[in-house]
Amino acid sequence: MIDFSTRTADGGIAVIEPKGRLNMVAAPRLRELIEATVDGGASRIVIDLGGTDFIDSSGLGALISGLKRARQAGGDLRIARPNTQVETVLTLTNLNRVLKAYPSAEEAFNAR
Repeated sequence: MIDFSTRTADGGIAVIEPKGRLNMVAAPRLRELIEATVDGGASRIVIDLGGTDFIDSSGLGALISGLKRARQAGGDLRIARPNTQVETVLTLTNLNRVLKAYPSAEEAFNAR
């Protein structure tokens, strides 16, 4: 089971925090949240993975879909605080080149 929380950080950056397993059951919900966030006018989004203990290919697909959606709206999607399992999956799929991880949601858009 997964739970999502959302908040707005400084500078109007939307932060989405999935807590639990980001898998084929939860990925569609993340896609919907990202789309709703972009449709609501926030195109700079951070997915804070600090509470995500597992991610599979469906979860990765949701992140990539969200990245494309945010960029089409003139923004970006970044990730923060991935655990070792998430970092390993990102590295094995070479998605760590596209989705660079940041130590916190607040630092994701402060760094270049």
